[in-house]
Amino acid sequence: MAAIPRRFLIHTITVEDYLGSTSKGPRYGAPREVRCLVDEQTRAVRTPDGDQVLSTSTAYAGPEEQTAPPLSRVTLPSGRITRVIGTKRRDGGRLGTPNHTEIQLE
Repeated sequence: MAAIPRRFLIHTITVEDYLGSTSKGPRYGAPREVRCLVDEQTRAVRTPDGDQVLSTSTAYAGPEEQTAPPLSRVTLPSGRITRVIGTKRRDGGRLGTPNHTEIQLE
């Protein structure tokens, strides 16, 4: 199935993968840029642990985009820094909807 058309991926976010905690605080990987479509809309989502939390924005990227672990640091186009709640692969199968990666953000 087809992916989200590249012309719709009008934003770029910077993702720093969460690598764990140290005695000096969280540790992050090298920053990488991700082309996406950012939707700054508040909605309730579930964490990987099953807790319900509020997401203030969602980034929709191509299906080839690697996932970002929860707690990864993300800089939005506005400059706001937030963290990943969860990442989901969306496969449209035979429905005709585009395959993509959904990154739910705090």
